Amino acid sequence: MSSGAAQTIGVVGAGTMGAGITQLACRSGAQTLLHDPVAEALARGAERVREGLAKEAEKGKLTAEQAREAAERLQAVDSLEALAPCELVIEAAPERLDIKHELYGRLSGIVSEECVLASNTSSLPITAVAAGASHPERVVGMHFFNPAPLMRLLEVIAGVLSSERALAVADATGAAMGKDVIRAGDGPGFLVNRCNRPFGLEALRLLADRIADIPTIDRIVRMGGGFRMGPFELSDLVGVDTGFDVAKSFYELSFGEPRWRPSPIQARQVAAGLHGRKTGRGYYDYSGNGPYRPADPESPQAAAPAVGEGLVVIAGHGALAEQLREATRNAGYEVHTPHDPQTELPALIVECGEHDGEPPLRGGPRLVLCDRGSLASLDPGGPSVGFYALPPFDRSRLVELTRSESSSPAAAARAERFFAALGKHVEWVGDAPGLVLGRIVCQVINECAFALGEGVGSAEDIDTGMVLGMAHPRGPIAWAQEIGFDHVLAVLEGLWDEYREERYRPAPSLRRMSV
Repeated sequence: MSSGAAQTIGVVGAGTMGAGITQLACRSGAQTLLHDPVAEALARGAERVREGLAKEAEKGKLTAEQAREAAERLQAVDSLEALAPCELVIEAAPERLDIKHELYGRLSGIVSEECVLASNTSSLPITAVAAGASHPERVVGMHFFNPAPLMRLLEVIAGVLSSERALAVADATGAAMGKDVIRAGDGPGFLVNRCNRPFGLEALRLLADRIADIPTIDRIVRMGGGFRMGPFELSDLVGVDTGFDVAKSFYELSFGEPRWRPSPIQARQVAAGLHGRKTGRGYYDYSGNGPYRPADPESPQAAAPAVGEGLVVIAGHGALAEQLREATRNAGYEVHTPHDPQTELPALIVECGEHDGEPPLRGGPRLVLCDRGSLASLDPGGPSVGFYALPPFDRSRLVELTRSESSSPAAAARAERFFAALGKHVEWVGDAPGLVLGRIVCQVINECAFALGEGVGSAEDIDTGMVLGMAHPRGPIAWAQEIGFDHVLAVLEGLWDEYREERYRPAPSLRRMSV
């Protein structure tokens, strides 16, 4: 058997995922044998495959002839022994190690020693799954994302003993199915699910710390970060109970990694039966006839600066400072740096991070970027207002603001008018380094940096996986390059200084990239 795409593929398990994988195999041109030990499930699965191919023809993704030929390549078989001629067998069996071990043990005595055995598991380590096979070197992971016929991504996972030939067969077969294939090392969540862990967990921590409520966190993530869904919406869609089970699995498999500690909020939601859309209520209520949340508003119309508020001093360096200066000029303001001679008091002073070597800032109300610390730590007892936004600033529709007990009402009002003039909504949140969006995005980048440093995946595969598998607006590593690795590190170090918790320790590779 060569390392090209498999021409005869077996699929074990005719449920939703198994049927979807079978549809892909038939469509790729391979003879496809579908097996399920339950006769009714096998019949339903085979019919689902045929219906799926017919729908693809209706939508113009296949011609009627291609759909017919693909359907003819499908054979439903009622015994594992019928899979003997397969070059690749992909199992979509229940996520229990004992079931998979029994299956792999039986398959080892049926298929040839050259046949590659692949698991679609999303939670069990491939090395542990492979222990059930007589030749564990031919076992790999092929993690398809749901729904398999529609999602472009395929994760191919190498167990400790997986051979390069077996991995190459999985790669080539995935490509023949039309997938963007990425490689991942074995471990909790493999690459994509692992790198996305902080998206939900950090949102839960923000909620627990009362930085913002659920709708506000989700709105900031959508409008400020460009994500399709906020973390709580996504949790309701996946299932709060499913997410909690995954969180406990991560924590157990990692022997207590602090970054992956489940949240008590999840436990309470599950105990109350609030499992998300499937139960009619989760973090949101889906029981009514209307939408579960209001639509996000359009960006406000940019306006000319108010009389007497046309001069803004913007201090600091980096991508955000430069993009903010450009946006401020485009809005009609006169923009100065601290080095420019001041002939009049500025309407607003905006401090974008550290600005060592620049003259002290004096004059109008101050707006402080809360990256390397909270507002309380950056301006203790002072009148400033804090803010946070991420590059690319022109793509963001929302800026976060925060205030302390000593913040000036004039500074708060000036900040609101300033960002409205730039065409941005504002959202007031509690005080913390990175506020809401910075904490979530920088923690995601940090997890990606841990995975990169541990060799779980390449930077390119991480970015591809997060965009195609998790619908992120851009790859986290590429985004970190645009934001500035030093900025990401500053937020994490600010969180470490504030909380002194291991969950906020920066990845060593992130420190190296920030130099």
